[in-house]
Amino acid sequence: MSLLRHGVIGLLMLLLGACVPMATSVRPDQIRFAPLEFSIPVVEPILLPNGIRLYLREDHELPLVEITAMAGVGAIADPADKTGLAGLFAATLQTGGAGDFSAEAFDRHLEQIAADFAVIADTYTLSLDLSLRRADLGEGLKLLDAVLRRPGLDAHRFELARRQAVEQVRRQDDQPGSVASRALMRALYGDHPLGRTPTVASLEAISREDLLRLQQQSMRPDQLWLGVTGDFDRAELLQCLTEIFGDWQAAGRANSPIPPLAPAPSAALWLAQKNIPQTTILFGEIGIDKDNPDLQALRVMNFILGGGGFNSRLMREIRSNRGLAYSVYSYFRVGRLLPGPFIAGCETKSGATGEVVALMRQIMREMRQRPVSAEELQLAKDSLINSFVFAFTDTHQIVTQQMRIDYFHYPQDYLQTYQEKIAAVTVADVLRVARDYLHPDEQNLVLVGASADFEVPVESFGLPVKTVVQQSHP
Repeated sequence: MSLLRHGVIGLLMLLLGACVPMATSVRPDQIRFAPLEFSIPVVEPILLPNGIRLYLREDHELPLVEITAMAGVGAIADPADKTGLAGLFAATLQTGGAGDFSAEAFDRHLEQIAADFAVIADTYTLSLDLSLRRADLGEGLKLLDAVLRRPGLDAHRFELARRQAVEQVRRQDDQPGSVASRALMRALYGDHPLGRTPTVASLEAISREDLLRLQQQSMRPDQLWLGVTGDFDRAELLQCLTEIFGDWQAAGRANSPIPPLAPAPSAALWLAQKNIPQTTILFGEIGIDKDNPDLQALRVMNFILGGGGFNSRLMREIRSNRGLAYSVYSYFRVGRLLPGPFIAGCETKSGATGEVVALMRQIMREMRQRPVSAEELQLAKDSLINSFVFAFTDTHQIVTQQMRIDYFHYPQDYLQTYQEKIAAVTVADVLRVARDYLHPDEQNLVLVGASADFEVPVESFGLPVKTVVQQSHP
């Protein structure tokens, strides 16, 4: 009986198997997909009667709303003797209360409505970010209005923010990367605001009255950019904004002009002595701003040089082939209003400092001397084009990106033509921009480490040696 049962089951399986067509194996390189279709998301800009520029995008997936207010209050306008003013202003604006709320009451109210609030100052702008439930949108806009127009700037919170900033300055030389970065910016930009960083003296020179004056001079509706995303009704939101911000009229003065750059000083080797077993290496020179016509060709060139991770020449040769560094990289920090720096860097053991410096220079020279391969070029272009879509995965990021594009006067078709311009880059373009913008023998070089442990003397690097003064603290 058992043998009969097994025989029947086997026969059934054989018959069923005969009804199923045999799968044909396909190699991965033979698989074909329909071409991806991607269009740039549209963000609606609205100009309110009092000059506020409003950017909206509805997203009803969650009952949340995100708001970003952006004003032209950045570190670029800090007086030289009060460097750090914009940062202290942002910190105190966030924590110092507003309107009828004391600092403590403001904090409690944010907690009660489960809202997140942050204020950040960067080089050119001040951003106020507020995230809250859809039901509390009206209350959140009132709080934002109070912060912008009637900030408390509590004296105790201001002093606390200053003490924290001073402590950060006193501890900033503990990190070799921080020492190297600040030294390089100072070498490239000198006493220009782009080259300055806060000091204990500059922070202690700032008073609460400086913050009040900055708010009165810079906070005005025609200098405000407002982005709102999430679960809101457009008509209701516009009505609410009109009721809350409608009586705010322009006052104060326009933003201060951006100070121009002075001619770049001659390159040098900037040495910061630290008794540590590895060296932080940074090469740098003045790069480009967003209006440079070679921007996309430089993106491709830099991907091949050091921006493409394990696909880049610097990483492949210095890490993968020789094991001399965990990470090695290069990038152009594209300036929005003024040229930003080109930087190439890594960390390596002290005894390999000379070898790595020589290799980095050699790889940069080779970018200038010989055309890249067709395979390198195609990989770089494909990677940049395919990764472009990830800039549009977050609804609020889409809106704030469009705000900044308009604020900094990017070309109107910047996003729409990005992929097209990357795809059009040729081998000849890469060689040309490498020769025009990459100057390894004229770059500033920063070394942070124990020079006594280098395998070569610092004089052998071919640059005048200058000492980076570091701050000592208890």
